[in-house]
Amino acid sequence: MSGGRISFREVSKRYGDRVVLDRVSLEVTPGEMVVFLGPSGCGKTTLLRLANGLAAADSGAVEVDGRSVGDWDPVELRRSIGYAIQGVGLLPHLSVAANVALVPRLLGWRPERRRRRAAEMLRLVGLDPAEYGPRRPAALSGGQQQRVGVARALAADPPVLLMDEPFGAVDPIRRRSLQEEFRALAGELGKTVLFVTHDVAEAFRLADRIAVLADGGIRQAAPPEEIRAAPADDFVRRLVADAPDAGRGSANPGGAAHDGAAANNGAAATNGVAANDGAATNGAAANGGVAANDRAATNGGVAANDGAATNGGVAANDGAATNDGAATNDGAATNDGAATNDGAAGGNGAG
Repeated sequence: MSGGRISFREVSKRYGDRVVLDRVSLEVTPGEMVVFLGPSGCGKTTLLRLANGLAAADSGAVEVDGRSVGDWDPVELRRSIGYAIQGVGLLPHLSVAANVALVPRLLGWRPERRRRRAAEMLRLVGLDPAEYGPRRPAALSGGQQQRVGVARALAADPPVLLMDEPFGAVDPIRRRSLQEEFRALAGELGKTVLFVTHDVAEAFRLADRIAVLADGGIRQAAPPEEIRAAPADDFVRRLVADAPDAGRGSANPGGAAHDGAAANNGAAATNGVAANDGAATNGAAANGGVAANDRAATNGGVAANDGAATNGGVAANDGAATNDGAATNDGAATNDGAATNDGAAGGNGAG
């Protein structure tokens, strides 16, 4: 696989008597991040599963890099596409490094190349390979497991990533951090990304285009600013009513943050979260040697996020929250990470 273009042309899919997708068409260009947004059961996950052959369309055509999905060898196709799915775990009997290197191993990479790649991917997602590589997944926090899942999805350098609500179980503060990191990472690497969410704010932060799904079809597919300015119908208008005003990546300059995330330019954030540029609110201390930074959340002087804060001289690591002087890593709670095995599925049905 080379370019990462994905085409859905007049695609229909039903489960039993229920029509999930009805003549859906969408072109996804290489390097584009398209977010599928809509209520549960509207067909978002089904579109992902059609793209890597885990489900078959009843009619219409699904193409990856100009080839019908049905013409690909299914194992080759799935090993060429990164897949990160909420609720699909890392393999507990393998080390973190071995989990990351799983698809390269299946592709026949030599051991030394696999080790180098696993270390490179762990560094890319902010985890020290010397510290985290030998661990088992059970020894990681939820946020660290999610980072390993993204690393595993990227390990074989696939041009396409399928992401099925990968941050859905993370608390709002850590979710915002992971969203921003993933957005930057995908843009840097030039990946084509199909991303499923029912979180309107997440869609507006991440997407180059948002495809709003409902009742078996795509109601509107457009850049976030266009959807906000000119929603196609009342359903889209109601769905995006609470979208972040500044669109992708940040809250309004000088304004309050959404979903408990940090506001920009030193403005106060909501829900006790410290704003960027060192400002702190609601019991969060920015003085006395405890610094808030980069969406750092503090509570009663206890520091969090990005290793930027200290409490009594103890440094927090990778978004970790310190409590009573004890440091933890990452602090983010999430479900498990990427499924990259041949035939790995994100559940059956129409989500």
